[in-house]
Amino acid sequence: MIYELLNYLSRTTDLPGMRVGDYLSFRAGAAIILSLLIAIVFGKYVIRFLKRKQIGEDIRDLGLEGQLQKKGTPTMGGIIIIMAVLIPVLLFGDLKNVYIQLMLITTVWLGLIGGLDDYIKVFRHKKEGLNGRFKVFGQVGLGIIVGTTMWLSGDVVMHEKEFETKHYEIVDKETHNVVKSYNEEIVVGTTEIKSPTTSIPFVKDYQLNYNLFTGGNDTLAWLLYIVVAIFIITAVSNGANLTDGIDGLLTGVSVPIVLVLGILAYLSGHIIYSDYLNIMYIPDSGELIVFATAFAGALIGFLWYNSFPAQIFMGDTGSLTIGGIIAVFALCIRKELLLPLLCGVFLVEALSVMVQVAYFKYTKKKYGEGRRILLMSPIHHHYQKKGLFETKIMMRFFIVSLLLAALTLVTLKIQ
Repeated sequence: MIYELLNYLSRTTDLPGMRVGDYLSFRAGAAIILSLLIAIVFGKYVIRFLKRKQIGEDIRDLGLEGQLQKKGTPTMGGIIIIMAVLIPVLLFGDLKNVYIQLMLITTVWLGLIGGLDDYIKVFRHKKEGLNGRFKVFGQVGLGIIVGTTMWLSGDVVMHEKEFETKHYEIVDKETHNVVKSYNEEIVVGTTEIKSPTTSIPFVKDYQLNYNLFTGGNDTLAWLLYIVVAIFIITAVSNGANLTDGIDGLLTGVSVPIVLVLGILAYLSGHIIYSDYLNIMYIPDSGELIVFATAFAGALIGFLWYNSFPAQIFMGDTGSLTIGGIIAVFALCIRKELLLPLLCGVFLVEALSVMVQVAYFKYTKKKYGEGRRILLMSPIHHHYQKKGLFETKIMMRFFIVSLLLAALTLVTLKIQ
């Protein structure tokens, strides 16, 4: 909206400052400021509305200290995050950009699924919420939309370097004899290609092409890519959902993840930086920095109310949306193989549940009595059971997320 207006004014008038819309840095900065203000200023009105409508969390007694005191805390706060993301992106983003379109669809799609889940819990008083199968169907549907768009859209391309072998000889100036001769491959240009390809961390000048698994059949390769997209979206969104267990935890650990993804998008969409860093050049992906900064601002603004003691919970409206956005964002910039490192906290949270359940079932079958590895899963509840206070757990997980984010950025040079 504002982006289009600035573009129009820059083309039709000579007024100073109208070209600021051309700069990603300006629009990204404006997006994070506006999203912060929306989350902080309008967040309190959302909290009052939810309290007035008695849309509060029904807490199950899990034997955790201070847990029952949270009963009645307003939930569905993910609405604040979604609102604080959508408005700045609609105003400052290039809505013709296919990657921005995918991120907007993801935000609304998963926001509706999470919102329906919270609605059933609060108003229908069903603690299990939306049937798990319907959640999975929604995530699968989003994966199909994202994967198919990446396959069929003519705007989703990447640039592949063209190499030429040059022969060099070092000649002795006095004897004119060839002292050394060698061949070297130099980049002579780039070719625009459409391929189901992703970046491989720690490996230089090489990408993983899904054609390797389909015998060169491009159609099958794209279908495999869609399956991978479905898996990644489902895994990351559920991992984020499991992480949302104590005040400020998911919000805090997600901020470094989102900022790193924004940096990677900017670098991948810049032909000079991508060439210097030897990473895949993806035209138009730099526009995603506007979405990333708006998302980061929304998370930080929501943390204003979600930090201990939480005045509002995000519910599945927020947690499913956060995980889905991170997954689709990584798919758009072909960095999905970095997610196990970047989203290491989500991975450990999900693994802690799977290992706990599997071990309990195994020991119950073998010994007739189920045993546990952790005091409680997900793992953040294990530390609560050990007596650690919520704020300490949240800050330590946040520090771990910062460390993983830094390691992810380091992969740009270790290749």
